[in-house]
Amino acid sequence: KNYLVVLEALLGAEGYEIVTARDAKMAVSIIREADLDLLITDMKMPGMSGMELLETCKKIKPEIPVIMMTAFGTIENAVEAMQKGAYGYIQKGSTDPAEIELLVERALKYQETERENRRLRSELQERYNFSNMIGKAHSMEQTFDLIGTVADSRATVLVTGESGTGKELVARALHYNSPRSSGPFIRLNCAALPKDLMESELFG
Repeated sequence: KNYLVVLEALLGAEGYEIVTARDAKMAVSIIREADLDLLITDMKMPGMSGMELLETCKKIKPEIPVIMMTAFGTIENAVEAMQKGAYGYIQKGSTDPAEIELLVERALKYQETERENRRLRSELQERYNFSNMIGKAHSMEQTFDLIGTVADSRATVLVTGESGTGKELVARALHYNSPRSSGPFIRLNCAALPKDLMESELFG
């Protein structure tokens, strides 16, 4: 409780808007309702451990970076917290306030970058949504249906057609409507590849 007051004063002095919770149950309610950029939680709390709160937060709002704090720090706890998605780890009483401020600043920059990436991915998904692809002919409707079916699978897809028929548009639509849309779309110019490298580039 005393460390909560210390943290609130330390980060409040840096101009951050702070919301505090007296226990994990209250923290979960805030996570659900408030627009948070960062969660800092103690490892040991009544009713729910910090590790459990970390897991709960990642289920509700996985994009929120979480910093774990404890006075009982061990390497094992730090590794477990990181494996479960924690951004950082602070040991109470042995971490310099300047280091805490730096960790918070980095976590917030990370959150800002992630938010921008999600916005850009959302724009790309909207841009390559099937409804934005032009074509009313029966053959095009069949193509849209096929894209929708294949996008959910893990099948390797070969898109063929004459120059200018929209092969890359179809490839992007497949990517941005698939479970892999959060990953990069990698465009490769096969014509620029030497023949002996093409097979390894395409098939590993």
